[in-house]
Amino acid sequence: MEKPIYLDYNATTPVDPEVAKEMTPYIESFYGNPSSSYSIGRSNKEAVEKARAQVAELINCQAEEIYFTSCATESNNLAIKGIAWANSDKGRHIITSAIEHPAVTEVCKYLSSQGYDITWLQVDQYGRVDPKYVENAIRKDTVLITIMHANNEVGTIQPIQEIGAIARENNIVFHTDASQSVGKIETDVDKLGVDLLTIAGHKLYAPKGIGALYIRKGTRIENLMHGAGQEKGIRPGTENVIHTVGLGKACEVALRDFKQNQHNMLASCDRLLDGLVSQLGNKVHVNVNLENCLPNTLSVAFENVSAHTLASFISSEVLISTGSACHSGETTISSVLQAMNLDFRTAAATVRISTGKHTTKEEIDFTIEVLVNAIKKLT
Repeated sequence: MEKPIYLDYNATTPVDPEVAKEMTPYIESFYGNPSSSYSIGRSNKEAVEKARAQVAELINCQAEEIYFTSCATESNNLAIKGIAWANSDKGRHIITSAIEHPAVTEVCKYLSSQGYDITWLQVDQYGRVDPKYVENAIRKDTVLITIMHANNEVGTIQPIQEIGAIARENNIVFHTDASQSVGKIETDVDKLGVDLLTIAGHKLYAPKGIGALYIRKGTRIENLMHGAGQEKGIRPGTENVIHTVGLGKACEVALRDFKQNQHNMLASCDRLLDGLVSQLGNKVHVNVNLENCLPNTLSVAFENVSAHTLASFISSEVLISTGSACHSGETTISSVLQAMNLDFRTAAATVRISTGKHTTKEEIDFTIEVLVNAIKKLT
């Protein structure tokens, strides 16, 4: 068995072999500019449009509503700034949550410095936003609600469908960062009731450096960059054909294997938790409601163990991430765990273990053994 075992799939995923194979011709042979009129340009343009349709099918929208970007961070910037700027005549109030990814929180902080008013909604002990809080925060000058679909650190799934209904009732644009949810749980834009949805390629077994933004037809948005007419002028710049083809294929594979992958991820997480609890008992503290969590994500704290020390101790055998950082002997707790009001000791002991679609039983059993042995040595 190859070591170390990788169990940090929420951070990034390897490129799927089918995706790499699909990309190869565009690395080796098809180098034409998609905007060119000759054949090698047209073939690349067709490849981009094929990918657009593949992405659209995964989230159940029209192909023309998909815009390719460089990453989820760019998609979030385009969504939030683009809507804020395009609708500043209506108002300058934005609603978001306290547990968003920095690609959302930093954008909102920037807009706050530019005169926008940001409402930061609190979450419950499991990291869930109450739709009633969203409804109560709405004002006459609210132009955007942006709430992530599923949290990257703890895996909690937000009530996006309920929030979407509230947004529509109040005629407010609604964006969700679905970087962690696409391919793991259903992300049908009509069922969710969103106007904009962010996709990250590297969370979906596509390469890093490619993302997408769904923009519902008729949504008024201002672009961040100005140039030629690519992506209908909303995201100009010569198309990244190689990575775009990869994202399209990744979405096709994700849709085709959705049920199987979801089952495998859930089974591996369940096996891991069962194994840890059976050997460590009440030393294991689960931070979230597992009935409302991504199927591949386990946020757990081990009593009297520093998460940073544990992750470092086992890093030659198993790779996981922590909910805290240690600098110069001082422990800093993540904003997500702080928003969930976890006590300091629990937060400092929290690790995130995220499985992949091909994680095996053997890898999970090995991980259980490594974690149990490490915890016993560290306590």
